[in-house]
Amino acid sequence: MRAADFLDRLPETRRPVPWLVLLCLLLWLPGFFTIPAGDRDESRFAQASRQMVETHDYVRIRLGEVERNKKPAGIHWLQAGAVHALEAVGIPARTQIWAYRLPSLIGALIAVLATCLLGRALVGRRAAFLAAAMLAPCMVLLVETHIAKTDAALLATITIAMGLMGRAYLTPDSFTPRQAAAFWAVLGAGVLLKGPIAPMIPLLAGVTLSVMDRPAGGPWWRLSAPWLRALHAGWGIPLMVLCAAPWFVAIGIATEGRFFSEALGGDMLDKVSSGEEAHWGPPGMYTAIFGITAFPSAWIVLRSLPGSWADRMQAPVRFLLAWAVPTWLLFEAVATKLPHYTLPAFPALMLLGARWAMDPLRQAAPRWIAWLSVAALAGVAVGLPLLAGAAVFRVEGRFDPFAIAGVGAGIFLVWALLRMAGQAQWGRAALAGAILAIPLYACILEGVIPRIQAVWLSPRLAAQVAAVAPGLPARDFGVVGHHEPSLQFAMGGDIRLLRDGAAAADFLADAPGRIVAVNDRQEAAFRRAAADRGLTLRELGTVTGLNYVRGRWVAMSLFKVE
Repeated sequence: MRAADFLDRLPETRRPVPWLVLLCLLLWLPGFFTIPAGDRDESRFAQASRQMVETHDYVRIRLGEVERNKKPAGIHWLQAGAVHALEAVGIPARTQIWAYRLPSLIGALIAVLATCLLGRALVGRRAAFLAAAMLAPCMVLLVETHIAKTDAALLATITIAMGLMGRAYLTPDSFTPRQAAAFWAVLGAGVLLKGPIAPMIPLLAGVTLSVMDRPAGGPWWRLSAPWLRALHAGWGIPLMVLCAAPWFVAIGIATEGRFFSEALGGDMLDKVSSGEEAHWGPPGMYTAIFGITAFPSAWIVLRSLPGSWADRMQAPVRFLLAWAVPTWLLFEAVATKLPHYTLPAFPALMLLGARWAMDPLRQAAPRWIAWLSVAALAGVAVGLPLLAGAAVFRVEGRFDPFAIAGVGAGIFLVWALLRMAGQAQWGRAALAGAILAIPLYACILEGVIPRIQAVWLSPRLAAQVAAVAPGLPARDFGVVGHHEPSLQFAMGGDIRLLRDGAAAADFLADAPGRIVAVNDRQEAAFRRAAADRGLTLRELGTVTGLNYVRGRWVAMSLFKVE
């Protein structure tokens, strides 16, 4: 069978799940096991989950000795459960970062499958398969599958909930109470993952649909919402609350209310009112970077938007727009900007793009959108491996063959897709984009990133400590000048994060057998403080690397007392 025939016939498959699972694994597994724990969020989440496993305290969330009152415990339960399951079958997983990434990978896979299976009611079987295949390679989702945190799992709950809501909207008379219960239960699970984000998406969509469906000429308060009755909100909302309430009650008691004051008053309000942790961005930023975050599928979605807006009176399109547009606008208005925040809108956008690609009567995009979409496709396909290669050369002074291979893969992807677009084979081009992204991503994720030794300072420092002091308890190791969570994950939550060189000298003097790592900026002060205390130091080696979070080179020297 010719490749073109295969691409044309694949959306017709009666068994979409195996094909989509295969596609997702080919896209996501490169780098999944080999990229070390990253700073800062991934290592924070993973280390907090590891401490749950070690302490068997599944209510409170702690990072080292500090309470982490930011997000609910749902993702930590999933990560701890993954570790327990792996260890139950004899796989030592507690110190392996990939074990904590499993819930992200599984959540992303569920989101892709839900887009296909639940999206059929909205755009048809063929377009739903194509939309799922377009979602799988989106760069922001690819990144989230490689990070042990909440957002890929959250996407799974939102996609399922919105797929069910779409069915209630289109066919309220056939929507069953069991489906309604599933809708509210999955939103309850979403609350346990990231608080109000999960129920906020259907709420925004529901308000938008109520306004759009308002009877012409009637008063503004008269709504037409038979789908709302089908969802049984009267008992559904209490069911959602019941799914999440036990842990919230328990954490409120365990922290004496600190969780709510810190999570709501600190974490959430800071994100809305100011750019938390220097992550501020202007309104419109997500739109500007959509060609990157949704690569390689963005160029199809961008072309579909004018036609989707023109078809907004069609109920399925209206629902998808009500899902995507208010969600997008809300996150554009929030001061804190991170690329994954708009991810809950991606399944809807992919369904709109796939519907347009599969429609033989599709409306052609304006020329400026067509040029913009091609520029986004080519810019990312070639620019991503070039950027990776430039980073390797800048940091380590060498040319990376995998980056060069990635450039070739990117050029071939652009050539192949533009050739299909020239023949108006948009469905084929959308599916080919997902498949041809596999070698491009593999070159970067498996070939380039794990091999940039300079940026993986924490695991190299932990390996050096293990080499010079095998079996050293974490509590007997102190560090000055590199307080990154990745070091806590590499060495354990009991390591001592010391303030300065004087504190490091005190740490060594307090008990025999201890080791400290001191950065180059504090080393002179540390040596003076050690001399003042009459300590004879023995240097055990130096590890130099780039702290990419702070953007500066660090030399960490190890010391013990003779």
